[in-house]
Amino acid sequence: MFHWRAQIRPGVSVAFTDANAGNLALHVGDDPGEVGRRRGELERTIGATPQGLRFMNQVHGTAVAVMDVGSPVPEADAMVSRGVPLAVMVADCIPVVLAGESPDGPVLAAVHAGRPGLAAGVIPAALGSMADLGAAGIRAWVGPSICGKCYEVPAGLQDEVAAVVPATRTTTSWGTPGLDLPAGARSQLEQAGVSVEYSGPCTLETPSLFSYRRNKDTGRFAGLVWCHD
Repeated sequence: MFHWRAQIRPGVSVAFTDANAGNLALHVGDDPGEVGRRRGELERTIGATPQGLRFMNQVHGTAVAVMDVGSPVPEADAMVSRGVPLAVMVADCIPVVLAGESPDGPVLAAVHAGRPGLAAGVIPAALGSMADLGAAGIRAWVGPSICGKCYEVPAGLQDEVAAVVPATRTTTSWGTPGLDLPAGARSQLEQAGVSVEYSGPCTLETPSLFSYRRNKDTGRFAGLVWCHD
């Protein structure tokens, strides 16, 4: 079920699921009942209350939703909370999960950083919302996503993204213009003074993970951050 999982401090864990957990997205043509069953199994596995794991309708923007127990599903590409468990779904985009400490306890975040959102600043926006909740000592886990050696883009699009996130400029393994989104995400986090504790492998090159570039009729795996006993 998990590609990678770790307890990052007593009472807080992060994880990234794999294809064995099944598709967790409602927007890819899968049976909603089956998606709900898989989400419920995931909640039981991590010890979350039924329907307590918060998902979002991701739109490749920069909106950040502050979540509480019972908050409706937001249209956003980042969520922050004071301990409410959070999930971000991807299949080549970057799932970034974040955790910091405030006087009132842990502050968590889950970020969907695709090419448009990364360039527009969804990661700094999430960090700003965490800071608004009093978070300090923020750490990041950058989940599996397509790597720069595999993500070919037109030269003009490469120039457009690299103009705002220079670390993304790269060349694919076959010598064409590419974008290294994970490098761009790490650069934004490091510029903000955030320690990157983990960076996952390439989704296209890892058969146990969903990849939209490998198969457009694919599911979505999830990055998770949650509190527990």
